[in-house]
Amino acid sequence: MAPGGTAQALTEGIPQPMTPPSITLDGSSLTAAQVTALARRAARPAVDPAARERMVRARAAAEAVVARRRVYGHTTGVGANRTTDLPDGTAADGHGMRLLRSHSGGIGPLVPVEQTRAMLAVRLNQILGAGSALSAAVADRLAEALASGHVPVVHALGSVGTADLSALAELGLTLAGEQPWRKDADEPLPGPAPAPITLDGWDALPLMSSSALTTGQAAVAHTDLLALLERLPAVAALSLASVHGSTEPYAAVVHARRPHPGAIRTAARMRALLEPPAWTPPLVQDPFGFRCLPQVHGAALDAADALERVLDVEINAAAENPLLALAPADYHHHGGFHQASLALALDQLRLAVLGTAQLSAARLGVLVSPAFTGLAPFLAHDADGSSGIMIVEYAAQSALAELRGAAQPVTLGHAVLSRGVEEHASFAATGARRLLEVVGQLRLVLACELLAAVRTLRMRGAVLDPATDLGRLQRDAAAVLDPDTEDRKLTADVEAAARLLDRWV
Repeated sequence: MAPGGTAQALTEGIPQPMTPPSITLDGSSLTAAQVTALARRAARPAVDPAARERMVRARAAAEAVVARRRVYGHTTGVGANRTTDLPDGTAADGHGMRLLRSHSGGIGPLVPVEQTRAMLAVRLNQILGAGSALSAAVADRLAEALASGHVPVVHALGSVGTADLSALAELGLTLAGEQPWRKDADEPLPGPAPAPITLDGWDALPLMSSSALTTGQAAVAHTDLLALLERLPAVAALSLASVHGSTEPYAAVVHARRPHPGAIRTAARMRALLEPPAWTPPLVQDPFGFRCLPQVHGAALDAADALERVLDVEINAAAENPLLALAPADYHHHGGFHQASLALALDQLRLAVLGTAQLSAARLGVLVSPAFTGLAPFLAHDADGSSGIMIVEYAAQSALAELRGAAQPVTLGHAVLSRGVEEHASFAATGARRLLEVVGQLRLVLACELLAAVRTLRMRGAVLDPATDLGRLQRDAAAVLDPDTEDRKLTADVEAAARLLDRWV
């Protein structure tokens, strides 16, 4: 082999791993989808140099402000101890580390690695907004952790929706070297763990003054849920095609007279999937599962849009308390850490998704009924008492019950804390965890409907045009679903349909 050609010869023709794209974090333009990409290491973080320099300037401005006035957490204690003045020099004598240690008492299970990485992405982006005197070295270490795949050990329970104090305190102890970095045992990491840094009184309270974990979890849930919501009309359309349902409920004129944005979007998608129909509907009006789809599913799309607007604000928010302004240089004490808007948006979306899942289960009920399909009950192989996919309807209702529990509004909760001076809580953290659960339950309900729709079409001998989106979904689903209609275990079929819903575009 010629000199210098060895490496090329060894790798020629072998696909090389692609370098993930880079996402620049500047404190003002990060999106929920980008947070999810960073959390899943589908993208690499890059710190905007101008934003980092802004952090350097902020530290100098903060020192000047504290020299002339009292500032919460820097010259005073925190929480109910806000009336206690700290001795001069406390910021440099370990007070910051004491704050982190005392606030790091999270409990319960560990937050999954992916969600913890979402927290790192959100907090890194937020601190680049320079709303505090956090050291630029903190931003450097967070960027290193995101790039290398390392995360802190973070416990799930500890936040009531007025900042993720315990989770971010655990992050602080990890940055300082008092807790070890955690890594996903199944995921190879490209580099060593970030080296410890010194955190002082300027770093501790500002680092904790955020709901970055809640926001990161909500961003991941929103990204995955939105993908499912966008795919749902195709599943519903496949069900409608299998029973020759009416397309009249999706007429543009109907929704022009009652123009809710989500309903308009849903109806337009259904028209694109179904028109012109190749059948004459047997009924003047179909059940609500088909007829009310634009109204119910449209509300879920509107709720997803509302949550996205809140996340756009929170991901890019400088909401530390006290908040440092650079021009003119001063601190402002406030309640911007309170997550009322996020908690309400999370409640709204979970409730809206419950409705759209209920309609999916209703369509499944139509598909197992001979009155609508003309086939054996439960799409059984023969009308001889066989159970067919009967249990799939039960399983879908079981998943729906889990979703119904997760949809309960967390904003109904209330708490009075810290000796009575913090007398309200949003419980947004609980709402974000519940939204993550909703994603999985909705996926299973939709998978059950997809299985039934494909089986109905198969048993009717109907093959849709593979050049259309609907025909392509039938083809792709048929490829992963067992065509055997004899009574058998159907767990693997539902799981295959769920996996298809995750990747189908």
